[in-house]
Amino acid sequence: MDARRNRERLLAVAQEVFAEAGPDGSLNEIARRAGVGPGTLYRHFPTRQALLAAVLRDRVERLCAAAGESADALPPDEALARWLTLFLEHARVNQGMGGALLLHDADALGIDCHRLIRDAAAGLLGRAQRLGTARADLAPDDLLRLVIGIALSTARGEDAEQPARLLALVVDAVRAAPASGG
Repeated sequence: MDARRNRERLLAVAQEVFAEAGPDGSLNEIARRAGVGPGTLYRHFPTRQALLAAVLRDRVERLCAAAGESADALPPDEALARWLTLFLEHARVNQGMGGALLLHDADALGIDCHRLIRDAAAGLLGRAQRLGTARADLAPDDLLRLVIGIALSTARGEDAEQPARLLALVVDAVRAAPASGG
């Protein structure tokens, strides 16, 4: 039980440290904040890449679970907008992690993150399209690329509100035009 708690705590703290310092965050700092020794960290995650993979896999799984939760709880447009906000945050926070991980071991994640995220987006967008509230000509990959573009283009910006403003423009563009009553 302690081993599982230590692993979960290490993962949570690693997420914080990597969010603050990027994929090169101090492993000793992670162990210290988690209240364990470096040996405990290395027993659970023998390499930095193993820890990065676990953190990124956890984040992707949570992001994809949020798509299902949004779909169950909200109307299609709201569910899609809420999830796109979460995806933008995910893309901004995890920008360097995937690249750092893939430089060393492309198979380290054990899951196809891109497919999982695409499937989550496709489910939410498809639901809105079937109900006529989202543009029929929009593909999930197009939508993801727009949000990733926002994440990349605002990564070092000084305007903290810019990502949300740009995402609002994308969400507005996703909406289907009302049928003309003529």
